[in-house]
Amino acid sequence: MKRLLVIAEADQKARTLVEKFSELHFGVDTADSIDAATSLLANGLIDLVLIEHHLVDPVLNNFALSLKQGVKQVALVVLSEIAAKELHINTLDRGADDYCISPFISGDLHDSLFSVLVARIEARLRFGGTNVIDVGELLIDPDEEKIYYQHREIELKGKPFEVLTHLARHRDQIISKEQLLDAIWEEPELVTPNVIEVAINQIRQKMDKPLGINTIETVRRRGYRFCFPNCSGQTIMDR
Repeated sequence: MKRLLVIAEADQKARTLVEKFSELHFGVDTADSIDAATSLLANGLIDLVLIEHHLVDPVLNNFALSLKQGVKQVALVVLSEIAAKELHINTLDRGADDYCISPFISGDLHDSLFSVLVARIEARLRFGGTNVIDVGELLIDPDEEKIYYQHREIELKGKPFEVLTHLARHRDQIISKEQLLDAIWEEPELVTPNVIEVAINQIRQKMDKPLGINTIETVRRRGYRFCFPNCSGQTIMDR
C-alpha cells in the first residue's frame, strides 16, 4: 500500500481528501503544517506528499530538497487553485515533482478534478515519484534512462539522453554548449563543442522526427532551450 501525507489546513477539505484517498486504498497521514509533518516523514514510510501551495510557498526549495535527502526520496505534489502557467513553472523549478489544480471549487469536491489528481499521483508513484520529468505527454525518467511519449517507450540512450534530460530540467532556459559540456562530460576539456551538436541531432533524428514533435530550439550564438510542447523547432536569432 502506498502511503500519502496530506499537508493541509485542518478543515473539511482535508477531511474529504483523507476519506476519498482511503476509499481508493491509499494509506493516508495528515498534518496541518510542514513542522507538524516532520516526524511523519522521518519514519521513512511516506511515498508522496500532497501539500497546498500557500503552506509551502515561502520554503518550497528547502522543503523539496529535504524530501530528496531523507530516509528515502519522497515525491512532492503541490495543490493550488491557481492555473497560471508562470506559477506552475515556478513551482516545478523550485523542486516540486508535480503541480495540480485543487479538486475543490468553492469548497466542494469535483469528481472530475479529483480523478485527474488521482491519475497524476498514481503516475508519479508508478515512476518512483521523484526524479521523473513530466512535461505533458512526455515523461523522462533519469534513474531508469527511459523516455515515454503518450505511454510509448522511446529509445534514446547515452549522451543524447543526458543532454535532453539536462535541458528538460532547465526548461525555458537557454543553456550554452559550454554549460552542457561541464554538466554532462566528465572531462569537458578533452572534447570539442561539436559533440553537443551531434547529441542534439540524434535527439531530433531518433525521437523528434519519428514522433512528429519538437523538443529543443537552437538559439543562435547562445545555445539550446528545451521548449516542448510549445516549440517551433526552428533556429532562433539572438537579438
